[in-house]
Amino acid sequence: MTDPAFVRAATAADAAQLEEIVNAAYAPYISRIGRRPAPMEVDYRTLVAATNHVWVLIDDSELVGVIITVAESDHLLIENVAIAPHVQGRGHGKTLLAYAERQAYELRLPQIRLYTNAAMTENLAFYPRMGYTETARRSQDGFDRVFFVKNVHAEVPASEHVNAVTEPPPDHRS
Repeated sequence: MTDPAFVRAATAADAAQLEEIVNAAYAPYISRIGRRPAPMEVDYRTLVAATNHVWVLIDDSELVGVIITVAESDHLLIENVAIAPHVQGRGHGKTLLAYAERQAYELRLPQIRLYTNAAMTENLAFYPRMGYTETARRSQDGFDRVFFVKNVHAEVPASEHVNAVTEPPPDHRS
C-alpha cells in the first residue's frame, strides 16, 4: 500500500528537485511562448531559503509537485503550480489547489488569485473547472497573462485526499 500524498514546506534539500520539476513541467511551453516561461527563471534555492512561500507535494515518498503561495492583505496569490510530467493527470494539481484553499481559509483571506500565460491553453480550461473565474488579460513582465480569482467560502474546503503539514520543518527559514 502506498503512503497518502501530503503537502509540506519546502526545505533547502528540495531546491534542486524543485528546479527539475518546474523545468520539466514548463519545457513544452517554450515554443508556444517563444521564450522560457517565468517560473523557469526563478532561483528556487534562494526562494526556499529566504521565504516561507514554497510548498511541495510528496506522493509515495517522492516529491512530485510544488506550489508557491504568497499571502497578501486581501488574498492569497498562487505564483506557481507545477507537477512532475510523469505524474500529471493523477489529481496532484487539484491537491495543491485544495491546499492553497486551506491556506487562504486559515489566514482568513477571502480570495485566491493566480495567473497563467495565455499560451498555456490547458490551464485556461483547467482553472475554471476548479472554480476560478477569469478576471483579466494583459501583458505583464513581457508575458501575455490571464488572471483568475476564486472566492474562498467560510468553510474549510473539502480535501479528503490531502494531508498537510502546516508548520514548516525546523530547518525552514521564515
